[in-house]
Amino acid sequence: MSGHDELYIDGRWTSPAGSELFEPDGGPVGNPFSYQDKRVVVTGGASGIGAALLELLGDLGAPHVTVIDRKPPAAAVDRFVEADLSSRAGVDAAAAAIEGPVDVLFNNAGVAGTQPAPVVFSVNYLAVRRLSERLAGRIPAGGAVVITSSMAGIGWQAHQDELGRLMAIDDWDEALTWLDTHPERAGDPYALSKECTQLYTLRAARAASRAGTRINSACPGATSTPLLGDFRLTMTDEIIDWSVRQGLGRPASPREVAQILAFLGSDAAGYLNGVNLPVDAGLQAALATGQTD
Repeated sequence: MSGHDELYIDGRWTSPAGSELFEPDGGPVGNPFSYQDKRVVVTGGASGIGAALLELLGDLGAPHVTVIDRKPPAAAVDRFVEADLSSRAGVDAAAAAIEGPVDVLFNNAGVAGTQPAPVVFSVNYLAVRRLSERLAGRIPAGGAVVITSSMAGIGWQAHQDELGRLMAIDDWDEALTWLDTHPERAGDPYALSKECTQLYTLRAARAASRAGTRINSACPGATSTPLLGDFRLTMTDEIIDWSVRQGLGRPASPREVAQILAFLGSDAAGYLNGVNLPVDAGLQAALATGQTD
């Protein structure tokens, strides 16, 4: 059925024959930010933003949290799935290990550009896409996928045609072959991977909405995590310090970014879909309007 065949009548999507597709219920009465009764999966929960997110989900009442990572998290969670998200086999094994429905999938795992280009591209984009698509059928209506992207991906619009050709490649190994044959992009695999996650968020949004689910990303600037030192090596102190000066004069804390992620996954964001949300204290706004130093 095409998108033009559906009608919105009396608060529900229907086909011309009257079959119901999705009826929003507005979430639980009371606190729309609550995670009560939600089953959550978080990748990359051992440190940084992921660790802060786990703490926050506990505060918000999430009854069942599964973490996928190479290292176990410090927080008490219901299940830890050890996995290497830099490989297709690792992602598939992690997806197979997830039990029950997944109300919110937080694709949070990521590595900096100090790692080899294939690892950066695999963890930051290929694993995000593959895990999202492997678990899509397990996400009930009203559920969400939330991606931790980066403001480093804001260049996607200038590369949209090229990225479209890359993202048309479904096979993991073929995508890595593309990386080998495009050294001009592989030279900055972190920016490339985050451009891909931002564009993937937009491209996947319509299919998500037809299923009654959502997909959004948060795009942080400099954040005080263990990776910030790696970013200083690849992006230089000058660029990092300049970007911080354009906002509040300090990097974001992991908790501040985690709060945005939790919002995107909550019922409070129930009508938000296909959005790459800047979390940079106004840096992208200043860039867009010529107000940077």
